[in-house]
Amino acid sequence: MDLSCMTTERRNAATMELDQMSALEIAAVMNQEDRRVPLAIEEALPQIARTIEAVENAFRQGGRLFYIGAGTSGRLGVLDASECPPTFGVDPGMVVGLIAGGDKALRFPIEGAEDDRELCVNDLKERGFSARDVLVGIAASGRTPYVLGGLDYARSQGAVTAAIACNKGSAVGKAADIAIEVDVGPEVLTGSTRLKSGTAQKLIVNMISTGAMVRIGKAYHNLMVDVVQSNAKLQVRAENIVMEATGVERDKARETIDAAGGSVKTAITMILADCEKNEALALLEKAHGRVRDAVQAGD
Repeated sequence: MDLSCMTTERRNAATMELDQMSALEIAAVMNQEDRRVPLAIEEALPQIARTIEAVENAFRQGGRLFYIGAGTSGRLGVLDASECPPTFGVDPGMVVGLIAGGDKALRFPIEGAEDDRELCVNDLKERGFSARDVLVGIAASGRTPYVLGGLDYARSQGAVTAAIACNKGSAVGKAADIAIEVDVGPEVLTGSTRLKSGTAQKLIVNMISTGAMVRIGKAYHNLMVDVVQSNAKLQVRAENIVMEATGVERDKARETIDAAGGSVKTAITMILADCEKNEALALLEKAHGRVRDAVQAGD
């Protein structure tokens, strides 16, 4: 296997003497190299936007977003998927993160898992993957067999596919409908793709999930109106969101959230449309969950 042609495997000219650097010098060169990441991503924004639109459409049709990957790439997909329920109030099955080797691979390397194309196919079949879903394959190298197997299977089912890679002209990019390829340059520590490549992948999955969720009404202005109040901090955040959106005092915000059954979105609609819970729910349903449209309809 020849990896020499891959950017992610090349040596970085700025860090040839890495083992001789002071702690400050290491931090400084890493910080300098990290600045390349958002600039590299900028070139791929049209492809990222296409992926957001595809995921939005899938969500509206009752479909799901799947991330697949191995190692760091897989962990980043699982991380993004796990953060969607508390942030956006969605069912845990709406965004699914699959890592080669299963959940144990989140902490421990599973030998050979990433080289098994059929393993991903089986993982997708077990979760009932269908044409309504969107599959995003994440592979810094752009050649991970686990990801390639999943992409091929997803396309065979008629699903939209996207691939995130840190090498241009990647195998996963060619196997997907949408190729999100970002060249962040060689890593500070040669081949350690948990660094700049991992940062790029994290930024991109942030854009995909957040963008799609916002598009289906999970935000009012820039407020996350479907936040789940699972602890004391989030209860206060919920109150703050209602206060910011409506201008009411904290006591009124809490009173309305409780009257809305704990729903921040419903509480905001109740206040701004000056209505009771049931009417607010009807307005939101008609507006497909978008607070702005619901409030305008209630004026």
